[in-house]
Amino acid sequence: MAGPYLVFVGINGSVAALDRSTGTMLWSTHLKGSDFVTVFVVEGELYAATKGEIFSLDMATGEIRWHNPLKGYGRGLMTIVASGGAGNETAVMREKRRRDEQAAAGAAAAAAG
Repeated sequence: MAGPYLVFVGINGSVAALDRSTGTMLWSTHLKGSDFVTVFVVEGELYAATKGEIFSLDMATGEIRWHNPLKGYGRGLMTIVASGGAGNETAVMREKRRRDEQAAAGAAAAAAG
């Protein structure tokens, strides 16, 4: 990643980015209210959740890229987990791929035999 290494802080309905070597605040983005904010980074993507809503933020600027209010789920605390991408394949995905490959190999053998 070009530029400074960052630390992201979720507090009082906002997300702030700090320069990891100096602690200098680089940007701050207010999301909603004044509640706890869960912050999560996966594969260079920054996500934040507060008041039952999730946001995707630009890591360099804090600009909101997209927002989903998750209507019907309430406004409580939430956790965020991401899947996909290189080196992030779950055991369930590996097992499904293995079974699909076995089925394809069996079908190919039956067609050839």
